[in-house]
Amino acid sequence: MKINLDELSDLLLGVEKPSRYTGGEFGAPAPEEKKFNFCMCFPDVYEVGMSNLGIKIVAESFLKRGHGADFCFTPWKDFGEGIKARGVPLYSLGLKKPLGEFDMLGFSMQFELSYTNMLYMLDLAGIPLTRRERAGGNYPVIAIGGPCTVNPEPLSDFVDIVFIGDGESVDADVADIYLKHGGATEEFYKEIIKLDGVYVPALGNKVKKALVPDLDGAIFPERITVPNCESVHDRAVIEVMRGCYRGCRFCQAGFIYRPVRARSVQTLTRQACSLIKNTGYNEVSLNSLSTGDYPNLRQLIKSLKSELPEGVTLALPSLRVDSFDGDFAQDARKTSLTFAPEAGSQRLRDVINKDVTEEEILRAAESAFDIGYSAVKLYFMLGLPTETDDDLLGIGQICALIKSVYKKKKRSKPLRISVSCSTFIPKPFTPFQWERQASDGEITAKQKALIEGLKGKGVTLNWSDNFTAMLEAVLARGDKKVCKAVRLAYLNGCKFDGWGKELNREGWLEAFRQAGVSPEDYTRERDESEVLPWDYIDVGVTKKFLLAERKRAYAGKVTGSCLSSCKGCGLQSDCPAAGGEK
Repeated sequence: MKINLDELSDLLLGVEKPSRYTGGEFGAPAPEEKKFNFCMCFPDVYEVGMSNLGIKIVAESFLKRGHGADFCFTPWKDFGEGIKARGVPLYSLGLKKPLGEFDMLGFSMQFELSYTNMLYMLDLAGIPLTRRERAGGNYPVIAIGGPCTVNPEPLSDFVDIVFIGDGESVDADVADIYLKHGGATEEFYKEIIKLDGVYVPALGNKVKKALVPDLDGAIFPERITVPNCESVHDRAVIEVMRGCYRGCRFCQAGFIYRPVRARSVQTLTRQACSLIKNTGYNEVSLNSLSTGDYPNLRQLIKSLKSELPEGVTLALPSLRVDSFDGDFAQDARKTSLTFAPEAGSQRLRDVINKDVTEEEILRAAESAFDIGYSAVKLYFMLGLPTETDDDLLGIGQICALIKSVYKKKKRSKPLRISVSCSTFIPKPFTPFQWERQASDGEITAKQKALIEGLKGKGVTLNWSDNFTAMLEAVLARGDKKVCKAVRLAYLNGCKFDGWGKELNREGWLEAFRQAGVSPEDYTRERDESEVLPWDYIDVGVTKKFLLAERKRAYAGKVTGSCLSSCKGCGLQSDCPAAGGEK
C-alpha cells in the first residue's frame, strides 16, 4: 500500500509546515523496496530529527547491507489528528508506506521525555502499543536504540528488541538473521541475543554493549538528505570522535560512549568535502562530546580549510573552557559563545570532576572577547551532590569576573551574559547513579537564592522546569512498573513532553496515581548494595569503578582526564588511549 498525498492535499495545506510530511528532499535516495525493509523512526518533529546524525548512520548501515531504509518523524498534532480522523495510517517519507507494513521499526530514543511520542507514532500507525497486544499478529518488529536504552525498563513492555551501544553493524546483522529465519520467529530471537548489543525483553537476556573499535572503517553517510524546511542544526555534520576523556561524574554520555575513538584527519576531511559537495551547505560542524580534546584538531582545521570550498565555515560546538583557543573559533559566527562551568565554586567543580579552574574560565573568556565575541552563555546545574549556598553564590562571582575581563579593553559592543541553570538528574551508569534528586522545594529555594545573588549584575537567568526534571529522573531510573505509567500518560493525552508548554503535568500525575507509581521511589538515594534496574547491562565501565568515583566525589578529589593516565574503568583492553589492542 502507498499513501497518495494528493488525497491529503487539503490537510497538508491547512497544517503548520506541510513540508514535514511530503518527502522528496534534495539528496534523498530513490525509494526502493527490498526483501527486508526498515523504517528509522524519530520520536520528535521533522526539524529535530533531521538534525540527528545517528539516525542517518543507522539507516546507512541497512542500505550498505542491501536492505531498504526509510524515515518517519513524529507529526505535529495538527497533522497527526488530521490523518487519524481520516483513517490514514502514519507513513514513511520516502516510500509513503504505512509503518505497519515494514519489517522493522527502529525508534531512536535520545531523550526520556520523548517516550510518549513513540507510543503516539505507534498509535497513529495502527500498531498495538504493547508486545503482548501484538502477539500473534502481523506487525513489524519494534526496536529501540540510542542513549536512553542503557536503561530500557520503562519501555520494555512496548518493544521487541533493544539495541545497546554502537549500532553501525549489529542492527543490520539482525536484519540478516531475520531473513535467514523467514521472520521474527522464536529461533530468530534466540539467535540475535548472541550478538553484543542486542537485548530481547521477552527473553530477559544479559547483554554487553556493541562497540565499534575503528571509526575510520565505520559506516558513515557521505551523502545526506537536505531537509525540506530549516532544521534545528542546518549544516553538514561530521563526527570527529566518539566518547570523552574527561569523566565528569554527572555525565552519562561520558561513560556509556567510552572508550574514546577518533577518526583520522584524512577520513574527516574526505567526509566533510563529500557532504559539502552533495548538500550545498556552507558550514561544517565538528561534533563530539569534547571536540577540543581531538588530538589533531589544528591539523584537521588546516586540512579542512585547505580542501573545502572557499566560504565554508567550521563550527566547533563542543569546546571545553580549558581547551578553548581563539584560533579554533576564528571562522565561527561570533554571536554567542557557550561555556559550561557546571558549578559556581572550585570545590563543587572538583566534586563533579569538572577539572576546570576559575583562571581557565577567565582566560577562555578573554580569548573569545579578543576575537570579537560580545555575548557569553554559561551553563550550570542546581542540586548537585554536596551543593551549598556558597556554591550558588559562586555563580554570581564568576559572572562578575567575566564582566571585569571584558572591561579591561575598549570593546565596540556591550557585553551580554546569559546564565542557564538546569536541575541535576542522576542517570544510570554514572558515579552519581545512586544519588537522590533534590526535591521541588529545595530546587525552588536554590533558584530564589540565585535570583537574589545575580540581582543588579546585568545577567539574564534561565532555569529548567522542576516537574520536567523530576519526570526525566523517573524515566531515566525507572523499572518495569514505570511502563504502565508511560502507557497511561499517553492515554491521558501526554505527548511532546519536552516541548515546555505542551507538557501535560496533570496527565502524568494521574498516570502515576493510576499505575500505583510513586515518583519519590525513583528520585530517592539508592543504597550502594541495591540491585539496580539496569544491572543486567554491561556498558564496559565497571560498577566498582563507578563506586570508587562516587567516593572520590565526596572526598572532593579530581580524577582528571584519561589522557593524563588510564583510570582503570574496565575498558582498558578496548581503549586506544590505554594502549588497548583494538
